[in-house]
Amino acid sequence: MSTSSFLIERPAFDPASSLARFTYGVDDLRFSETLQFPIGGELAAGHAAAFSKLLDLTALVLGVSYYKLKAPLVLSAPDLALTEAEKAFVIDVYENGLGEFYARNDLKRFGRLILESAPDERPPHRAPDLPDRTLLPIGGGKDSLVSVQLLEAAGVSFTPFAVNPKGPIVTSIAKIGHPPVTVTRTLDPEMIRLSKEPGYYNGHVPSTAINSMIAALCAVLFGYNRIILSNERSASEGNVEFDGRQANHQYSKSLEFEGRIAAILGEASGGTLGYFSLLRPYSEARIATLFARSTRFDKVFSSCNRNFRLAGHDGPLWCGECPKCHFVFLMFAPVMDKARLVGIFGHDLLDRPENEASFRELTGLAGQKPWECVGEILEGAACLFELTKSGEWGGDAIVEKLRSDLLTQYGKEQLEAALEMLVVDSTEHHIPPELAERITVHAI
Repeated sequence: MSTSSFLIERPAFDPASSLARFTYGVDDLRFSETLQFPIGGELAAGHAAAFSKLLDLTALVLGVSYYKLKAPLVLSAPDLALTEAEKAFVIDVYENGLGEFYARNDLKRFGRLILESAPDERPPHRAPDLPDRTLLPIGGGKDSLVSVQLLEAAGVSFTPFAVNPKGPIVTSIAKIGHPPVTVTRTLDPEMIRLSKEPGYYNGHVPSTAINSMIAALCAVLFGYNRIILSNERSASEGNVEFDGRQANHQYSKSLEFEGRIAAILGEASGGTLGYFSLLRPYSEARIATLFARSTRFDKVFSSCNRNFRLAGHDGPLWCGECPKCHFVFLMFAPVMDKARLVGIFGHDLLDRPENEASFRELTGLAGQKPWECVGEILEGAACLFELTKSGEWGGDAIVEKLRSDLLTQYGKEQLEAALEMLVVDSTEHHIPPELAERITVHAI
């Protein structure tokens, strides 16, 4: 086990160039990354104080990308002043946010990490006066585009937001038609190089937590009083039990983390910045149904992670081979015309025998839930069961092959009940009541 400590230095921001710099260290290694914001932000009075606090917290969250090279037990931030709540938030990011990374590298860190920082005993700073405006992160997939459709239908204006936009994010924003706020994040190339070398760890980081902190900085800089995410209820389901807890690929999209980060952002902004997910009440199947009501984004969106490489986007929008492609196809199949769906993906992914192992994992018939942003196991099983009753899909190779195994493992009664639950909206969410009421009318 490493005896090193991970150093997080105080970040720096140059208002003239709108460039923020973050510096980290582990052993004798030093790393630096930058965030380039649009020019013209507001940093007077309360804006400056709130931005400075959020910048410190962002430095801590962005640090996970460098920390994981050695994954030491001690996080050292001697020049940063943190409240006890902020320290607990940071530890949560490094423990649960990196849960998949620990599980896949067999590293036990839960309950063992120590964060060294100065106590923040300063009086509350002046809250920034943020206009009543919405910043909406766009990921290029179906979820954020359903949020677009719902907000537009409800008459709620918004500004698209993205970090390092490329591929489906660019095409989706272009189709939305609203000028976006975008930020360029430049990782230290030496970190990227070392992560591929022997003696260093590599793995998944909580990208939603990272991008949410960057969005919060933009909210204060450019005047937005809410950040609306597009995370569904299934994001709260973990993948495997490891080191006494559920390791969840989507932890920073979960309801638990949403509550944690919302509280921290609210405290840092003097209660003026809101943060919640608009799609939290919905199942993946429900979101697919809402998306299918319009063909507007059919040719521009993609949820395939192979399109989101550090080097940029290349190739088709859908690889058709990864669990994410298979899961999204499975969600759409019960609610979308077959010709339309095959037109989007380029192939009928349910009629390819070589995809059987992947669909077995997605439906809980074999192995564990894939390390991807996919829905609940029972949700996948229920949707595939629904296809066994379809004249359009029932003859596909995967549907025929898995039909009997689904019934054997779950039974018809459980699968029918699961199908019914997919259209029942959860009451566990953080959407403000007035907005929830306006949105619900358009989500029927």
